[in-house]
Amino acid sequence: MSDCLFCKIRDGHIPAKILAENDHALAFRDLGPQAPTHVLVIPRKHLASLADATPADAPLLGALMLLGQEVAKQEGLTSYRSVINTGAGAGQSVFHLHLHVLGGRELAWPPG
Repeated sequence: MSDCLFCKIRDGHIPAKILAENDHALAFRDLGPQAPTHVLVIPRKHLASLADATPADAPLLGALMLLGQEVAKQEGLTSYRSVINTGAGAGQSVFHLHLHVLGGRELAWPPG
């Protein structure tokens, strides 16, 4: 999508320091971190949200989660939170599916 912020990052039109990537996804730091470590993992394929995923997207979703795990290890996190906000009411502000990997401090529960 030509107006999608994360598609522009994926395509190199907006610079971001890519921390890790695989065939289905890429990871970079969040510009408004909510924890000492706050990384976003996005699929290369544009999906507006998790609600738009289909069973055919299962390999992509698995790759997204595994890249999140890889980034957490790379960042030295032994405990971390993986979050996908789905829809504006859940806090999704960029409508390109993305996984937040948060860590580096004690994370309270419930989260919000």
